[in-house]
Amino acid sequence: MKRPLTTCAALLAGLLPHVSPVYAQDCTRDAMLVFDGSASMAELGLQLDEPKRIDDARAALRDAMPQIAPIRRIGLITYGPGPENSCDGINLKFEPVPDAAGRVMEAIAWLDPNGLTPLTEAVREAADVLNYRTTPGIVVLVTDGNDTCGGMPCALGANLAATGADLTVHVIGFRVDTDRMGLESQDEMSFPEGISVAKCLSDQTGGMYVSTDTVEELSDALRRTLGCEFIG
Repeated sequence: MKRPLTTCAALLAGLLPHVSPVYAQDCTRDAMLVFDGSASMAELGLQLDEPKRIDDARAALRDAMPQIAPIRRIGLITYGPGPENSCDGINLKFEPVPDAAGRVMEAIAWLDPNGLTPLTEAVREAADVLNYRTTPGIVVLVTDGNDTCGGMPCALGANLAATGADLTVHVIGFRVDTDRMGLESQDEMSFPEGISVAKCLSDQTGGMYVSTDTVEELSDALRRTLGCEFIG
């Protein structure tokens, strides 16, 4: 008499040794979240009754971080807040720690978006925090536009790839608005509207660039880049 497949599977499971889950990426690597707090994050949506970018970003973090933080040590850098038209607002909130969900959400809850967008220098600082030259790590950059402080993401990406032990930079574009009114660098000219030049960072280091517009898309992108889903 044939045994049901489920019964056979159960018998085999009892005979085989326990096998740990196989993870899609190395969960032991520390990560730094680099979060956009520039003035544009305080802008409203297309409709006047829509939330500001920062409010939707906070909602996405509240949804995603409790699922991510228990399985990876995470630190946080914000950039932008400070005097109007300032590039000095890079703030290391904390280095990677276990179960950082509460600390991340509290820091972003108090964030008052202002200033320009020194995203290149913020990513450089995050890489240094991770000791990227000797230690594998992950940087996840959330941005709604291009660097507006003279930084060169493509050059930084090439340098990180050439000198790092194993640093991966993922970039999440959140309702990216690439301003074409001002002077543009050659780097910016090589990317279409709606795609941040920060894509260079992910391209050069083997990371992902994810375009997002909604709370749900941003939440999913945070899980895909910061999280550590297992296979099987």
